[in-house]
Amino acid sequence: MHQLLHNMQEKCRFTLRLNSVPDNITKVEPFLQQLKKQYDLSDEVYFNILLVLTEAVNNSILHGNGADPCKRVVVKAKPAKASLSFTVSDEGCGFNPDTLADPTAPDCLCNPNGRGVFLMKQFSDQLQYSEDGKKVEIKFKIKNA
Repeated sequence: MHQLLHNMQEKCRFTLRLNSVPDNITKVEPFLQQLKKQYDLSDEVYFNILLVLTEAVNNSILHGNGADPCKRVVVKAKPAKASLSFTVSDEGCGFNPDTLADPTAPDCLCNPNGRGVFLMKQFSDQLQYSEDGKKVEIKFKIKNA
C-alpha cells in the first residue's frame, strides 16, 4: 500500500527522467501534452513551454551530459496558482551562463549555433540557473491555472 501511495504522489509531481540519448528529446512533447490537458494551456503558452523545454533538455543531454547514456536528465513541473514552473537538471560539470556570447552582437549574427539560451529567456517569463549551471529553473505564466 505504501509503495502505491508513493507512486501516485510521484505522478502528481509531473517528473520526466531521461537517459542522455539525443533521441530522448522526443519524449518532452508527450510529457507536455499531459500538462496541456490538465491545465488547459493555450496554444501559445504550450508552444513557448515546448520550445524552451526542448532546448533545455537538448542542452542538458548534449552539452551537460555529453550524450552519455549512463547520465540522466530530470525534468520536473511544479504547478502554482497562475504559473507553471519547471526545473531541468543534468549530471554534467555545469557552465557559467554569463560567459555565453550575445547572439545578437554583430560578430555573432552569422554563427549557426549559440541562440538556445537566448531563445529560452525570450520565450519564458523567468529563467534562472543554479548548481553551477547544472540546473535551470523556468517559469511560465498561465491563464487557466
